[in-house]
Amino acid sequence: MSLDDAQLESPNPFELYTAIWREAARSTELAGAAPAALEQLASVDVGETPSDVIYRENKLELLRYEPSAGPTQDLPVLITYALINRPYILDLQPDRSVIRQFLDAGFTVYLIDWDEPSRLDATLGLEDYVIRYMDNCVEASLDDADVETINLLGYCMGGTMSAMYASLFPEKVNALGLMAAGLCFEETGGILELWGDEDFFDPSVVTDTYGNVPSEFLDFGFALMDPVDNFVTKYLTFADNLDNEDFVANFGRMETWLGDGIDVAGRAYEQFLVWIYQENRLYEGTLELDGIRIDLDRIDMPVAQIIGEYDHLIPPESSQPFNEVIGSDDTTIFECATGHIGLSVSGRAHAELWPSVIDWYGEHATEVGLEDLDGVGPTYAAALHAAGIKTPEGLLDVDLDTVAESTDIPRGRLESIVDGIRHRG
Repeated sequence: MSLDDAQLESPNPFELYTAIWREAARSTELAGAAPAALEQLASVDVGETPSDVIYRENKLELLRYEPSAGPTQDLPVLITYALINRPYILDLQPDRSVIRQFLDAGFTVYLIDWDEPSRLDATLGLEDYVIRYMDNCVEASLDDADVETINLLGYCMGGTMSAMYASLFPEKVNALGLMAAGLCFEETGGILELWGDEDFFDPSVVTDTYGNVPSEFLDFGFALMDPVDNFVTKYLTFADNLDNEDFVANFGRMETWLGDGIDVAGRAYEQFLVWIYQENRLYEGTLELDGIRIDLDRIDMPVAQIIGEYDHLIPPESSQPFNEVIGSDDTTIFECATGHIGLSVSGRAHAELWPSVIDWYGEHATEVGLEDLDGVGPTYAAALHAAGIKTPEGLLDVDLDTVAESTDIPRGRLESIVDGIRHRG
C-alpha cells in the first residue's frame, strides 16, 4: 500500500478506512494485471534499428547504420562501447536511441559490438583492443565510407580506449567525443575508484581465479553501488505500475540489457584496473600500449566531454580535468542532469543533450582533403596519396626531404603547403 502521511494521520476514521479500501482495491487490480505485465516483460524488443555487418574479427562485429534519407554529413561517426554489457543500450528503444538521433541528423553510424570473449581470449590486453581491433574497425569504416578521417564517440570504458586511440592515430580522428569516460582518477570521489584502490583490491586475484572476469561478478558489484534502489526500490516501483504498459515495456527493455552482461578479457580488465584506476597512468601521461606512450599532446583534434551530473560510476570529476592536459585547444563539455546509463536512455538526455552534441559533431564534420589546400591540385594530391599521405595532417609528421624526393614535389612548395596547414589549424 502507498497511503501518504496525511491519510494515516487523519482524525476522521472514515477517511482512513476509505483510503485503505481504495488501496486494497488498487492492489487487487494490480495483481490481476501481473500476468499480462510479466508476459510483456518477456517479449520486449531492443536494438531494433536496422544495421549491416561490414567487418568481423575474432568475436567482434562492426555494424553500419544508414540514415533513412541517405547521409547528408561528410564524415560518419564510429561508436566504441565498453567491453562490459551489450552496446544496444545506445539503441534501446526507437524514441530513445542515440544511434537514431545521429541517423536523423544525416550521419552514417558505425558501431563496434565486441561480443563475449572466449577462454582463449583471456590474454587479450588493451593494446589488442586499441591498436589492433579499434584501428582495424576504423580502417574498415574509412574504406566503407570512402573518407580519410572519422568522428569517434566512446562510451564509458570505450571512451577511455577512444582517448588512447586518438593519441596513437590522430591523423585518422576528425573529432573525439568522450561519453561518461573514466579518464582521471586522483581522489575524484567515485565509488569505483575507492573500491578499486590498491589497498583494498587486487584484480589479479579475480583473473587468476576465473581467467576472464565473469559478467555476474561485474553486475553484482555495480548493483551494490546503489543496493536499495537496485534490489528493492525499482521492484516496488514496478509493482506499482503493473497496469502501465509503457512503464512495463521500458522496465523490461532496461532489465533485458542489465541481464545481458558479457565477460571481460582477464588481461584487459587487470590492465584497466591497475593502469587507469590505481596508477592513473592515462591522466599522468605515463601510459604505454605495446611500448608506445599515449602522448596526450597528440590529442589535438576537437574534443567533447559528455557527462552525467549524477553519474555515480564515473563522476564528472573523473572526466572533466582531462581537457586541461590534452593538446587540443578546441574542447567542449556537455553536462546533463542524469546518471551514467541515463545519458543514453533518459528522456531528458534525448530532449536536451543529444541535439546539442549532434550539432557539435555537425559543426566539426566537414572533411578537408589534400585537394582543398592552397598549392595542391589533383596531380600533387595523387602523388601524396601514392606516398601514403592521405590527409593534410599527414604532412605534419613526415620528413619533407623524403616526401619531395618520392613525389617530385619541390621542397619549397611542400613547406608552403605545411605552413598553410598549420595556419589553418
